[in-house]
Amino acid sequence: MKLAFEPHKIERDKFYPIGKHVIVSDMVFEERISSGGIILLNDDKKSDGIRPRWAQVYALGPNFEDDEIQIGKWILISHGRWTRGIDVEDETGKKTLRRVDTNDILLVSDEPVNDTTMSDKVI
Repeated sequence: MKLAFEPHKIERDKFYPIGKHVIVSDMVFEERISSGGIILLNDDKKSDGIRPRWAQVYALGPNFEDDEIQIGKWILISHGRWTRGIDVEDETGKKTLRRVDTNDILLVSDEPVNDTTMSDKVI
């Protein structure tokens, strides 16, 4: 019997969003301390945790037309412009996937970004 809170098992090559949608994984929501010592709160559904988030592109819809955004790249998304997550498990392990609003993709990077506004300290 499968429990509702267990991750859904998927095969990555058979999973794709429809239309022009973008699916991401690896978003970080923990509280952070800036390099200047300012505490950046987590996303607590209030204004205190508002900031853009980086995520890795997991899948692209067949009609997605931006050549700069590709599977595996990292994108910065305006705060709150993503859906609630769904937990899945693929051949690489457990992940939380979210659909993002393609109009609110701010930046693209080939590798995880060491954001200078955040340190490596989690409080």
